[in-house]
Amino acid sequence: MRPSDRTPEQLRAVTLETGVNRYAEGSCLVTFGHTKVLCLASVEDKVPGWMRNTGQGWVTAEYGMLPRATHTRGRREAAAGKQSGRTQEIQRLIGRSLRAVVDLKALGERQVVIDCDVIQADGGTRTASITGAWVAMATALGHLVSEGVLKTNPILDQVAAVSCGVFENEPVLDLDYEEDSNAEADSNYVLTGSGTIVEIQATGEKRGFSRAEFDRLFQLAEIGCAELFVKQKAALEAALKA
Repeated sequence: MRPSDRTPEQLRAVTLETGVNRYAEGSCLVTFGHTKVLCLASVEDKVPGWMRNTGQGWVTAEYGMLPRATHTRGRREAAAGKQSGRTQEIQRLIGRSLRAVVDLKALGERQVVIDCDVIQADGGTRTASITGAWVAMATALGHLVSEGVLKTNPILDQVAAVSCGVFENEPVLDLDYEEDSNAEADSNYVLTGSGTIVEIQATGEKRGFSRAEFDRLFQLAEIGCAELFVKQKAALEAALKA
């Protein structure tokens, strides 16, 4: 039995609330159970120096955890003067995941910057960030199309992410912190709406895991992402109508 009483195939309660920031071109407050991440998309009419005069744009991300996102207060990384390796790894993952579903040429020489700030962490902050970031980005670019700034929408597909793991010898979907911290194996899956794989991160924490367990974890990820794609579409439609 899972601590949350969920079935192995059951996501936590997921919400994707748009229009939560009046200044950003796109915004989404994503919740997976008690995990909450604020995702903001900003569009800049410039690209990094190394991309100038290439005729294409760029999508990048920044990620951070607020000091009381966890049980004890953590020091702001800005106060420490540098980002942790974990922070850098996660924000690069978010950027890669989003670029996988964007036509950078159709974007033109513009940069979309996604800020993902973890308000509250209870496991799965990177996967929640990717899922919410797509909604924020798609909202921002959708508005640019409706305003005539972009001739075609650069969004090629949806992308969402979810964690899976082996907890008490059973593969389960969408780990919360209690499960994640005690899992025999855990993994993160980044998948697209068309069924392709962007990235898989899988680790045996307390033991190795079998091919059969891996296949079941992948199947659970596909089940979870299918639900997330439906929620993303609904959130985007609501945002573009507002």
